[in-house]
Amino acid sequence: MKLRLATVALGALLIGSLPLPAGAETPKDQLVVATTMSNILTLDPAAITGRETVQVLNNVYDTLVMLSPEDRSVHPRLAERWEIAADGRSIRFFLRKDAKFSSGNPVTAKDVAWSLKRLLVRNLAQSSFLKTRGFKLEAADKLMVAEDDHTFVLTLPQPDDPNLLLMILAQNGPGSIIDSKTALSHEKDGDLGGGWLTLNSAGSGPFTLTQWKSNEYIILTRNDGYWGEKAAMRRVLMRHLPESQSQRLMLEKGDIDVAYSMQAPDLAALEKDKAITIQSTPGSGFYYLAVSMKDEKFANRKVREALRYLIDYKGINDAVMPYYGTFHQRSLSSGVMGSLPDQGYALDVAKAKALLAEAGYPNGFDTTLRVLSEDPFLKAATAIQNTLAQAGIRAQMISGSGDQIYGAMRDRKFELLVGRGGGGQQPHPDNNLRSMAYNPNNADEAKLTNYQSWRTSFFDDKLNKMIETALVERDPARQTKLYEDLQGYMEELVMPIQPFSEVIDTAAYRSDVKGMIVSPWLSRFEKVTKSR
Repeated sequence: MKLRLATVALGALLIGSLPLPAGAETPKDQLVVATTMSNILTLDPAAITGRETVQVLNNVYDTLVMLSPEDRSVHPRLAERWEIAADGRSIRFFLRKDAKFSSGNPVTAKDVAWSLKRLLVRNLAQSSFLKTRGFKLEAADKLMVAEDDHTFVLTLPQPDDPNLLLMILAQNGPGSIIDSKTALSHEKDGDLGGGWLTLNSAGSGPFTLTQWKSNEYIILTRNDGYWGEKAAMRRVLMRHLPESQSQRLMLEKGDIDVAYSMQAPDLAALEKDKAITIQSTPGSGFYYLAVSMKDEKFANRKVREALRYLIDYKGINDAVMPYYGTFHQRSLSSGVMGSLPDQGYALDVAKAKALLAEAGYPNGFDTTLRVLSEDPFLKAATAIQNTLAQAGIRAQMISGSGDQIYGAMRDRKFELLVGRGGGGQQPHPDNNLRSMAYNPNNADEAKLTNYQSWRTSFFDDKLNKMIETALVERDPARQTKLYEDLQGYMEELVMPIQPFSEVIDTAAYRSDVKGMIVSPWLSRFEKVTKSR
C-alpha cells in the first residue's frame, strides 16, 4: 500500500493535476527516472560532487564541448569549433551565435570566462579540476579571456595536454557555463549566486530546473527556448528511490520509465522480461585491492607480487561483478591512448606461497582487510579473504561506511583495502595515472588525499617524471609509446593498487524508451523518446 501511495503521489507531481490511475503508464511526453539522490547536496556547478549530480546538470547546463556517448571523443556544444595553438599552450573557442540561456540572455564569451573564474573564486569541490592543471585565481583574468562576444581564449598556465583540458571542460561541474547576469542578480554576501544556484538553474541546456526537494525528487521542465533540437520529453521527474526492489516493482508495473542503482539480483530477475531493457556501459575507475606501503610487509615488493596471484579474477568477475564491473587488470581505462592488454594474472596459490617465502613470510602473516559494507565490495572482499587464507595470509575483515573505510585510507591508517576509484571520467591516460600512480609529495603533512598513490604511501620519482613527460608530448604516436612504456615500468614496480575489475554503469528501462544514455557522466535526456 505504501508503494502504491508513493506512486500515485509521484503521478500527481508529474502531470501537475490528477493522480495517475493505479497501474497506469507514465505519460508519453514525460519521463520518470528512479535513482539515488543521497549524494545530491547542491546543484551549484562549482560545489557539486558525485556522478548523480552531474547527471542532473547535464540536462540544464551546456558546456563548451561534450564527450560522445559512443566513443567519448570531443564534439562541439556551445563552441562550434576550436583551435589549439601550435605550441599547445592555448585553445581558442568560437561560440555559437544563436545560443541563449533559459532566461533569454545570449550566451557570450564573457559568461564563459566568468563561469570558469567563478570556480577559482568559490574554491569548492569542482575547482580542483582547474587547480590541478596549474590555474590560480590571481592569474585568471589573463588566462581566461573573452576576445569578443563569441570568441573565448583559454591559456594553459603550464605545459599540459590541451586535449585533456577539452575533456575536463566537457564535464558538467568544471565545464558548466552559467548565465552570469542571472546568477549575479541573486548574489548574496559575495557568493556569486551560490545560495540561489543551490536550488535553481541558470543554464542554456534543453531543460530547466523547476523544483528540487532534497532526497525526494527533482523536476526538470523542457526549455522551449533551447538553441538546439527541442527535447521530446516535456518534463522529467527524477525520483529518490534507493531501494532496489522498489525500483524493480515500479519498473515492472510501468510506474517508472528508468531505474538506476538497482542491485544485481533484481537486474538478473528482469533479464527475461521483454518489456524491460537492461543496458551496461563503460563507467569510470576500477574495483581494486590496495595495500599501504607504510606497513613493512607490503613495502616488500615480493609480498605485493604475491598478492597479484591471490585474487581469483575470473571467479570474482563471473560471480560477483556482473552489472558492476568487467574483468580488468591494468591501471589505465580500456580504450584510452596507449592502453595495453591485461597482464594475464590468475589465481596461483603455489606461486604466491613461493613469493611469500622469498619475502620472509613462509607461514604467511596476520593483517586487516577494510571494505565497504555493501555489494559488490563485500562479496569481492570475502572472496579475496578466502584466497589470501589459502597462502597463509589471515586477513581480519573490517567493514563499514565510506567515511569509515575510505577515511582510513585518506588518513593512511590501513593495511589492505578493497575499494573503487582510479579516475576515468576523462578518457585520457593522465586522468587514471594522476589518481592511481602520481604522487608529487609523499609527506604525511602534504595530505594529497586526491592522489591514491599518496593514500597508499607509494612514491617513485622516476614514475612521476615519466607521467609528466608523457602528458606534454605533442606527437600522438610518440605520446602513445610513452604511455605504453610507462605501463611496463609500473609492472616492474609492482604497484600498491591492483585492479581486478573495471567499473561499468548499468540501468534498466522500459523497452519502449529509446535514446537512453546510461552513463551518469554522459547522460542527457534530450534525445529520449517513448514509442507508446
